[in-house]
Amino acid sequence: MISHISIKDFAIIRDLELDLHPGLNIITGETGAGKSIIIEAISMALGSRADTDYIRTGAEKASITLTADMEDLDVQEILDDAGVPADDPLVLRREISAGKKSLCRVNGTIVPLSFLGKLCRRVADIHGQYDTQTLLNPEGHVDVLDLYGDDELRNVSHMVSGFYTDLTHTKAALDSLRRKLADSERQKDLMRYELQEIEESCLQEDEDETLEEEIRLMQNSEDIYQKLSQVYDAVYDSDDSASGRLGACLSALESISSYSKDLADAAQQFSDAYYALDDLGRDLRRLRDGVSFSPEELNEKMERLDLIDRLKRKYGGSLEAVFAYRDKAQRELQTIENADAELEDLESKKKLYQEQYETAAARLSVLRKRTAKTLEQEVDRELADLNFADAALSVSIEDAPAGEKGSDRVEFLIRTNKGEAFKPLAKIASGGELSRIMLAMKRIIGDLDRIPTMIFDEIDAGISGATAGVVGEKLRSISADHQIVCITHLPQIAALGDHHYRIEKTSDGISTHTTVVPLSEDGRVEELARLLSGTTVTDSARQQARELLKH
Repeated sequence: MISHISIKDFAIIRDLELDLHPGLNIITGETGAGKSIIIEAISMALGSRADTDYIRTGAEKASITLTADMEDLDVQEILDDAGVPADDPLVLRREISAGKKSLCRVNGTIVPLSFLGKLCRRVADIHGQYDTQTLLNPEGHVDVLDLYGDDELRNVSHMVSGFYTDLTHTKAALDSLRRKLADSERQKDLMRYELQEIEESCLQEDEDETLEEEIRLMQNSEDIYQKLSQVYDAVYDSDDSASGRLGACLSALESISSYSKDLADAAQQFSDAYYALDDLGRDLRRLRDGVSFSPEELNEKMERLDLIDRLKRKYGGSLEAVFAYRDKAQRELQTIENADAELEDLESKKKLYQEQYETAAARLSVLRKRTAKTLEQEVDRELADLNFADAALSVSIEDAPAGEKGSDRVEFLIRTNKGEAFKPLAKIASGGELSRIMLAMKRIIGDLDRIPTMIFDEIDAGISGATAGVVGEKLRSISADHQIVCITHLPQIAALGDHHYRIEKTSDGISTHTTVVPLSEDGRVEELARLLSGTTVTDSARQQARELLKH
């Protein structure tokens, strides 16, 4: 519910603070005191279009701040989706500056006007000449009708939504697969060629590095052979080879090794080195004898390396990238080859969901038409109580394109006099008539729309006497579950309020200002007496006011 309203420099309002409470909040005041200006200010705070003409003369900007308790509001998801802090209380602020764009803030965060409007449809409904309520939006009428319906209707509505979601997702999956297949079909031959090219090359891991080394050896084979021969001959094959001289040294050491342990260790170490050199000699001979040069073999290896380099350039720059491309092509080709089965499965699901949706939507339409008759009858009874004996509600249900809510277009139509055609609610001209029609709808619909606060302006236009009492009683009844703010001229309605405020217009000789005063019990008696008797308040009017409050 709305707990506080602050209005600054708006029209003739300089600085107005208003605390509101649960139940029925009544606002009265003399004609021209500024009651409708307060409603206009609240309307702007809730997202209506800004008008800079409302900036008070001499002020740079006007501002309206509205505070609401979060515990009553169904706005958590909306705030979370927009990244707006879900502080409690919820603070809505609207600033209107001359020559500048108006600013909308929610909990201190600047938001677009469209977001403010969406959010505030969950905060309050204004019924009267500044209507912003959901009941004037035909797009929401189907939700109201479904909520009013019985459990079967709501269950079928939920089924329709589920089948539509399944059908939509399946259609999207089919479209995506078909597009993918159309693209893949054009690429299939190319992929097969590329995959065959890679597979026929029989690539081995690190083969490019191995080939590069082998080619370097073959290209330098003559130099390698000469160097290996030179080393081998110097160490082993010459008359004065290093191996021969070292062998003589080893014999000399061994001949004296028995004289001491140190000599024996030295002889052993020399022996190890000598035989290690001997092993190296065999390796050098093997390497030398293994050196060969074949132009044909070199050419084959260079062609093989050229092939690998070309594949690397074509498929990613490395052998690892070539292998990765091969694996990806294999997977995509497999998907294409299995697509017929997947297409058949999706087509089967689509047909099933379509049949389920159509059956459920047809049943939902029947239930809606049955529920619409009951709603029409109940609203008509409420309208009769509200001095609209000739008024009637008609719930129009027409065929519409299939959607999440079924295949019905629902709209509430109204007529206010016999013989007239039914018209959309938004085309009802009189603010008072519209307010009472909304009151009748709210009396029936109850908590279904989950909007905690309702504001009624001009609800008493054209009624008096017993009808006024009925209107007041219905407002009081609704206020048991909703916060009601009602501007009225009728004492029969004002007397039923839980809280009563008087709007007063004062002048300091320079400018005129509107203020709001919470009324005490005695203040209520005086205000009701004024409403009863007019300008001059009589003792008889005061007594009558006390009787109204008593009853």
